[in-house]
This record gives sequence, structure tokens and C-alpha cells, in this order.
Amino acid sequence: MKTLAMFTKNRENPAYAAARLGADRVAARLGARVTHYVPVVPDSVAEQQAFVDQAITTKPDAVLFVATDAEAMVPSIQKLNAARIPVFSFVNRLVGGEWVSHAGSDDIALAKKIANYLFLNIRNKGRVLVLEGTPGSMSGRDRMSGFAAEFAAHARITRVSDVSGEFLQSAARREMARVLASSVAFDAILAANDAMALGAIDAFEAVGKPLVPVVGVNAVPDAIAAIKSGKLLATASFDAMKMACLAAEAAVRYLRGEQVPREIMLPVEIVDRANCAAWDLPFEARALPAWDAIVERT
Repeated sequence: MKTLAMFTKNRENPAYAAARLGADRVAARLGARVTHYVPVVPDSVAEQQAFVDQAITTKPDAVLFVATDAEAMVPSIQKLNAARIPVFSFVNRLVGGEWVSHAGSDDIALAKKIANYLFLNIRNKGRVLVLEGTPGSMSGRDRMSGFAAEFAAHARITRVSDVSGEFLQSAARREMARVLASSVAFDAILAANDAMALGAIDAFEAVGKPLVPVVGVNAVPDAIAAIKSGKLLATASFDAMKMACLAAEAAVRYLRGEQVPREIMLPVEIVDRANCAAWDLPFEARALPAWDAIVERT
């Protein structure tokens, strides 16, 4: 049985819980086994570095990897390379070391589309607050680049403030509570993931203030429920579960001697009340991605 070591960033973000579940489901189908390495402290570089050292001693057949910090984890990727353990990245591209294949989506295009959706909703005029993720995340950087491009293209939209939500619901709830207690005025919230969007909604509800339009990224089940209830305007489908599924399948196919693509990219989709039924399932019930169909399109 092939063994895969999987590294994710934290235990709180539902997108990474879904990624772990997806990798487990695909591995079981293909006769492989996944061992998970998840920092107790969210996005801890030190913990992830120590986990890599630990995993190398167990000699897994391959590694599925999303870095807590793009630059800081390069030496650990290089250690895996030196140990001749093939690396398969997903969600965030690696910026150093060697890897066989990456499964992801175009974060810049995705960010531009969800920002444009929000701007259209407020009639291309108003004050928008941005909830940003962790600075060491490549997805976070790319999404902020996409947001910046849309702000630049909309002269009557004012970027009021960038608030760090760390890609976590609890952090976004805390920081938005601080903003709501201040004199900062804004008409809408552009969040770089669903967890932060949901945290912002929590903060509004805690103080009883009327909710402004909020959008997120990921299309996790809680976000779909919020869309159905009218609390969340929309989200962009950045499907970490499917990405992890594809990375796991690429790893197993590679270990069997098959050729796999250098990149496997999922399309960008906006999810709102008009089409959210297709995403209105728990991760356990969502369909696994069809390898042949996606690879043909890549």
C-alpha cells in the first residue's frame, strides 16, 4: 500500500478539513493511505518544519503539501527533495524546491471576479473594506493582487481599509468587532475567504448592526448556508477538497509509473443564490473530481 504524507496549514479553516477528507477518500479508492500533519497553532511555520523532519524519518512514498509560509518552507521542501520523496502541491504554489505536480486554481482571476461581483452589487460606487489572509500565503498574495486590479478599474469604489483576518473565522470575528467599534465607515466587505466572511457576519450579529453586502471565497458548506439565508451575497468556488483529491490521485498515478500534468487547474466559478444548489452538500457527499475530464481540460 502506498503511503502519502499530507501537510495542511491549520485545524480551523474548513477548506483544509475538506482537503484532508478529499485526500482520504481518493486514497481509499486507489488503495493508498494518508498520514496527516496539521499544526496545532494555526499556520505555524515551526510546527510544519518539525513535521517535515518527522515525516522524512517515516519515509512516505510521496508528500501532498500546502505551505504555511511560501518562502519559509522552501528549505523543508528541499529536505524532501534530498530524501527523494516526490512532492505534490495543492492550493498554494510552492516558490522553491522541486515538485512533480500542482493542483490549484487561478487566484488572481478568481479574486477579480468576486470583487467585480461585489462592486456591481453596490452599483460600482461606495466604500469597501477588505479582509485579507496571512501574508505568507501565495493564495493570499494573489487574491490581494486580483482585488487591487479591480479597485484600480473602478474609480468610484473606495478601498477603505485592509483588515487582517488570517484566513480564520475567529480572527476575522475579533478584528471586525474592533472595526465596528471604531469610526471606520464602509458599505461592503470583500473577504479573501469564506471563513473570514463568516467571521465578519458573526461580528455584525454580535452587536446587532445591519449587515452590509459580504462576499467570500471557497464555497464551503457554511458559506452556502449563509448564501441561502441571505447573509452572504456570494462566494467564489476555490475548491480545496477537489484540489487535494487531484493532488492525491496525481501522486498515486505517478507512483504507479504514469505521467501526470505539471499543473492541474480548476475553473473559476461564482456561487450565489441563483446557482448554489449545486454546492449545497456536505463535503462527505460532494462528488470526487473526475480525473480524466479535468486533466483533458488542463
